[in-house]
Amino acid sequence: MTTLPLLKDEELSPEAQAVFDEIRSLRNTDYVNNFWRALAHDPVQLRATWERLKVVMGPGSLDPLVKEMLYVAVSVANGCSYCIHSHTAAAKAKGMTPEMHAELLSVIGMASQTNAQVTALQVPVDEIFQAG
Repeated sequence: MTTLPLLKDEELSPEAQAVFDEIRSLRNTDYVNNFWRALAHDPVQLRATWERLKVVMGPGSLDPLVKEMLYVAVSVANGCSYCIHSHTAAAKAKGMTPEMHAELLSVIGMASQTNAQVTALQVPVDEIFQAG
């Protein structure tokens, strides 16, 4: 259950409606997901988040599928069920196969395990791994 109601289109401020229009246009869909509907209560934050997301998840050096898979991994680390589901769906839409998904989950599991071990052991970082 949300802490704020999910806004319907007819409840949006003009500023939020403009962001929703952009989401629909850029994604070539009529659907605007629940994250944006909850965030629409604060049109300034809605706009800022949408603008940043377009930059980060837009064209760049990383392949769009890689970006979605990274988003899944960070969402798992942060325990965000909503983002795990939404970005897994986005990754599948961008070509993630069941085999790739299974391998991604194996890497996430391995990283979680070794991160916990190195943290518990307080292993110092090797000098050759130090940046700069």
